[in-house]
Amino acid sequence: TRDDAELQRCLDAAVAFVEHVRSDLNFGGDAEKPSPDAAVTLGTIRLAARWFTRRRSPDALVEMGELGSGRVPSFDPDIERLLRIGRYRPWVIA
Repeated sequence: TRDDAELQRCLDAAVAFVEHVRSDLNFGGDAEKPSPDAAVTLGTIRLAARWFTRRRSPDALVEMGELGSGRVPSFDPDIERLLRIGRYRPWVIA
């Protein structure tokens, strides 16, 4: 429970970020927009977990015990695919 406050802070930040970048979804009661699906929910949770892990590694490396150290990527294509952001966002033709 010692990390609960920090986990909540990362989750709140991830939710705010997803609501900002996915303004095409119904997060607050706009009946004309579709509601977030399970992929967006899972992507938001994974984004919060990545941010939580990343805060402990300012040099982008985490210790993995006897396996040595591993790199924490600055972006995660699985999360971008779940959230449909970045290069996985649908095209918009104006």
